[in-house]
Amino acid sequence: MDLALMEPQNLPKPHKFDHLIGENYSLALNQSIQALIDSLHKPTFIPSDFTSTFHDLLLARVNPPLENIWVYSNLVFRSSNGPKVEPLDRFTAVKDLFQLITSCSGGSWTSVACIAPVVYELYRVIVDFRGEKKVVRKIRSLVNVILGYINLCYSDTEKDVGNDGALVRPLEELVSFWIGEGNGNGGVKERVGSFFPLLDDETVEMISGGGFGVGELAGAVMVEVFLMKLCLECREGIKRDELRNKLRTWAVGSITGFRNIDFFGTLVKMLLVPNLPVTSLLNSEDASFLRQVLFDAVILVDYSFLSLEKVAHLPSKTLKGLAVARLMVAYEAIELARKGGNHTKAISYNNAFSNSHLSSLLIVLVNGEVGMEGKPNKPNGSSPQAFLKWLLNLEDQGIRILDEGMSDIRARLVLDNLKAGDDRSGYKVDGMKSDTDILFYIDIKGKEEERTEDENPNDSMNAAFVAAAHTMQLAENGVGRKRRKRRRVGKKRVKLLKPDLDEPSGSSWKKSANFSKDDSNSESEIDNPI
Repeated sequence: MDLALMEPQNLPKPHKFDHLIGENYSLALNQSIQALIDSLHKPTFIPSDFTSTFHDLLLARVNPPLENIWVYSNLVFRSSNGPKVEPLDRFTAVKDLFQLITSCSGGSWTSVACIAPVVYELYRVIVDFRGEKKVVRKIRSLVNVILGYINLCYSDTEKDVGNDGALVRPLEELVSFWIGEGNGNGGVKERVGSFFPLLDDETVEMISGGGFGVGELAGAVMVEVFLMKLCLECREGIKRDELRNKLRTWAVGSITGFRNIDFFGTLVKMLLVPNLPVTSLLNSEDASFLRQVLFDAVILVDYSFLSLEKVAHLPSKTLKGLAVARLMVAYEAIELARKGGNHTKAISYNNAFSNSHLSSLLIVLVNGEVGMEGKPNKPNGSSPQAFLKWLLNLEDQGIRILDEGMSDIRARLVLDNLKAGDDRSGYKVDGMKSDTDILFYIDIKGKEEERTEDENPNDSMNAAFVAAAHTMQLAENGVGRKRRKRRRVGKKRVKLLKPDLDEPSGSSWKKSANFSKDDSNSESEIDNPI
């Protein structure tokens, strides 16, 4: 049979996009965005007039840039969705937007960063219709699907820090397509902040200033979805103790499953702020409760993806900033627990820090910074307070460890207490049972990859938390765009099918994959428990 007769007749001609290669593509994208911006305020502006242009640009790349996806999806979203008042109509529009964006996305970091408009629009629906139980149930379901999608995007890569390229247009400019005229006032930080309502001011300032990668933006988006899920759970009216265990287990499972430095670093730094940016979703009491839960999830678990051998490849500035932020969070949590009279919890945090990878990592980082030979420079004690005193003493000697962004935190956390010389390393009391005996565990997932099943430890709580990580199993349905079917790392093949967003839980993503026996990600399947 003549092969020519078997060729599909509706495919674009091979050379249709030849003019959109390399620099020509970037030039065409920039010119198209500028033309759109210039036309936005004209009375004759019709969004559909630009849709075909950005659609062609979308098809010209296997992995389209974020700018292209955001602008194209915005044009389609605005053209097909006029002003909507009914709650279910608003929700359906957001669900359709999610399906549209995920069908366009390519690389893992870009795929996650691209859903920022979905998070923004979904947040607005939550705030406007928080009392509509039917809508809230659907929102919870969609949030679970989004979390499953995020996990799937990262399931085929072991890279920790997103460096998936910088934006070619200012973030503020891209945000302006979504926030509308009503939110267009104020400076750059205010405009970007209105688009990322679940990020703190410092994080917003960081991503507003430019010079960040798409991966860092993706990490910030992950934090927003993560907090949105937790806020929705907090509003279910469950008893405090039961809710604390449920949220803590889910948070640990999610962090373990994501294994993402950008996400974890953003979350840790947000815990240094006295109030989480969730006041529009939770009352002050619930917001404080959630912060305590996150202290547990961040401090009481020694995550394997944060061990020295796993983070040694990171840029020095990134590694140092994350380590110092984690140290300050541990100190902050101990002080808050102590001041609240919960000395058992203070002991738990202190012991967890002392036995974690973090204390060793800080010593390695500082000695690398100082460049000392021979006997290592070490703190006089193992508590977070002892480490902070050590770092401050080094700074007094002209050795700068704390970066400039930590100056205010430094003053707030350490000056009064540390100058008093009250070293609370004595929290570690022999024979005193603390929450550490129940909560603290070493995330052995990374180490288990080198063991057989018979060699795995039998520690009950380790198994419980690893099981919690596995409860976020990704299931049915994904995105059907051909470019994602081609994504693979090594021998792993991942295929996304279209999600059924009407499913009542986060089980609407399906991953079809073939794993080799030594696949290092084979134990990282996580699900979002409801």
